Amino acid sequence: MPYSTLTLDVDDDGVALLTINRPDKLNALNASVLADLDTCFEEMVSSATVRGIIVTGSGEKAFVAGADISEFIGLGSSDARALSVRGQRAFQRIADSRKPVIAAVNGFALGGGCELALACHLRIAAEGARFGQPEVNLGLIPGYGGTQRLPRLVGAGIATELLMTGDMIPATRAYEIGLVNRVVSAEKLIESARKMMAKILAKAPIAVSMVLEAVRDGHLSLKEGLRHEAELFGSAFDTKDFEEGVSAFLEKRTPHFEGE
Repeated sequence: MPYSTLTLDVDDDGVALLTINRPDKLNALNASVLADLDTCFEEMVSSATVRGIIVTGSGEKAFVAGADISEFIGLGSSDARALSVRGQRAFQRIADSRKPVIAAVNGFALGGGCELALACHLRIAAEGARFGQPEVNLGLIPGYGGTQRLPRLVGAGIATELLMTGDMIPATRAYEIGLVNRVVSAEKLIESARKMMAKILAKAPIAVSMVLEAVRDGHLSLKEGLRHEAELFGSAFDTKDFEEGVSAFLEKRTPHFEGE
C-alpha cells in the first residue's frame, strides 16, 4: 500500500529499501511517520516477497533528525506517555522482525532517529553521519527506547554519558563504541548495505531468523539464555536447510537454502 511519509522499493532479490521521506523536515518523526513505519513493517514481515529490509532517510542531510518537536506543544503527561508507547511499539516491531533489518544512516540520527537506528539489527553509517540523544537539552529523556537499547549496545557507562550530556558524536566515534557496524563513504552507503544484506540472505533463512531471536532475548539470564539457545539449536536440526548445509559442506559446493 502507498504511504504518505515513506517510499518503498523491493528489488528482485527481495530486499526492501524503505526511505523515510520528509526531506523538508529532515525526516523528523511525526505521528504519520510512526504510523506508517508500524504498518509497513507489519506488512513486510508477513510478506512472502520481502526477505530483508534496509532503512534510510531521504536527502543527504539526515537519516532522521529526531522527533517532530512541533507535535509536542500542548501535550500533557498522559498524552506524552501515549506518544512514547506508540513510538516504542513501532520500533519494537522493527526489533522483533524475523527478517534482517539494516539501518543505512546517511546523516543526522538524533533523538528518535538514533532510536530508530538502534531498533534495527545492524547499522552502517556514512562518514558524515552524526548520532546523539539530545533530549536532555529539551528537558526530556528519550521516549522511543533509547534509554534501554543504547546501554545494551554500547554499555551503561558510555550510554549514560551520551544520554546525560546530549552530546552528538561522529560516525567514527559511533563505530569505536560499537554503535555502528561499519562506516563508509556517502556514495557507497546503500551499496554497502545491499552487499551486507546479500551476504546475510545467502545464508539459511531459518538459521538467520533463529539468530535474531536468540540475540533479541539477550535480556534473559545466562542460564535461561543458554537453555533457549539449545532449544533453537535443536530445532535447526529438523530443517531441510540443515540437511542442505551439511551436504553442501561435505560435497564441497555452495549450498542452496530454501528456508525450510
